[in-house]
Amino acid sequence: MKRNKKTLKAIDFFCGAGGVSCGFRQAGIDVLGGIDIDKNCKTTYESNNDAKFLNIDIATCKKEILHAEFDITRNQDDLIFIGCSPCQYYSNIKTSKAKSAETRLLLEDFQEFIEYFQPGYVLVENVPGFEKKPESPINKFKNCLEKLNYTYDESIINAKHYGVPQNRRRYVLLASRVNETIKLPDPDKSPTKTVRNAIGDYKTFQPILAGDKDESTFLHSSASLSELNLRRINSTPKNGGDRRAWKDDPELQLECYKNHEGHYDVYGRMSWGKPSPALTTKFRYTSNGRYGHPEQDRAISIREGATLQSFPLDYNFYALSQTAIAKMIGNAVPPELAKRIGKTIIENKNGDI
Repeated sequence: MKRNKKTLKAIDFFCGAGGVSCGFRQAGIDVLGGIDIDKNCKTTYESNNDAKFLNIDIATCKKEILHAEFDITRNQDDLIFIGCSPCQYYSNIKTSKAKSAETRLLLEDFQEFIEYFQPGYVLVENVPGFEKKPESPINKFKNCLEKLNYTYDESIINAKHYGVPQNRRRYVLLASRVNETIKLPDPDKSPTKTVRNAIGDYKTFQPILAGDKDESTFLHSSASLSELNLRRINSTPKNGGDRRAWKDDPELQLECYKNHEGHYDVYGRMSWGKPSPALTTKFRYTSNGRYGHPEQDRAISIREGATLQSFPLDYNFYALSQTAIAKMIGNAVPPELAKRIGKTIIENKNGDI
């Protein structure tokens, strides 16, 4: 690919399947490549983004490697470093912290590359609460930016206000070394996109059954459900219903919820007229959240999940299992949100803000 010397360039650390890279490319930014420790993301990333995938742990990556692999230099005003590191450790969702503890200081590893290369722009994204947790490295990171004369804007934003049909709150920080001020994009004033807007076209997303497997690259495949879970979703009212509809059925009610109020998203259906709930890596299963299709007796498909994340319909995913693909999709930054941020960086560069 011939590179435009006047175009902003970006390197996507912790790139995964390439959500930010996809959105930045849509905005008109030249993505030089992505870096990720997960080699399973390589084919998906490179086949969709026309960019190099570097399979390496940034904790041990030498700075010279980036010079050589991406042909970059220090103090490039037109260079963007993206650091959307894995965030489960700081999530407010009750998950095992032991499994994610080793990723909790990845921002400090990313910071070393900022200190060395001092790119023109920096983007960080993480879970809400990341900026408040006492053990979070974000304050140290912001102090570093200030010492290096970066200006920055930070906020908790919701992807549903940026063209993504999903209720997904995230902490975002955007920094610049070449502008006196920089500002995150403003939220939309227009109505939010809904599940129907995204996946309601049955010509594109043809009706399928639980367990149907799409062998094409479109991946309109739905996970199998046990007989009991099929009965549960069949008994859940369409278009936003939840498990309260069968709470008095001794065969369908779960023991853990017999004397427990709340968490009604579990085994629930999405609503056509609302954005979807935040997708996790387990959006394929009705037992992990409100991931039931609004009408059909199944969880949403792989492709429907990708579309709710705002990936283009021709963005193809490659892995050895659908579980691995769902993980890539659930962990991604929605490309549409990334595109809006990318356009803001371009406007700042051109002095339009």
